[in-house]
Amino acid sequence: MGRNLNDFIATLPPEEQAAIDARYQEFRQEVEGLRELRQIAGKAQADIASALNIKQPSVSKIEKQTDMYLSTLRSYVEAVGGKLELTVKLPERPALRIHHLGDDSAAPQKSARRPRVRAQIGGARGR
Repeated sequence: MGRNLNDFIATLPPEEQAAIDARYQEFRQEVEGLRELRQIAGKAQADIASALNIKQPSVSKIEKQTDMYLSTLRSYVEAVGGKLELTVKLPERPALRIHHLGDDSAAPQKSARRPRVRAQIGGARGR
């Protein structure tokens, strides 16, 4: 009779069991795409469509996209009840979180100052 995976793992040394469990917990924190995210949140495409004020086929299209605006992704994530956070990982640096990227509500306010004039370097060209 064959053994199941849990029985096999139970025969391993404790440090290997801990490493396997740690990797398993990492996998549990990852999702493959927006469809899986929506399903984990317990939402239907119709729920997302209603929250985004679009039609259900548009939600399906968003879920199948491989490239989209950050504002679209942020709206979708908020519609499933989440919050989008963008983190950049550079070599030999701690992770950096970017705030307000793709967020129209956080756009800098324009001041009443005079418009800036671009300076020409090296004299006038094309004259």
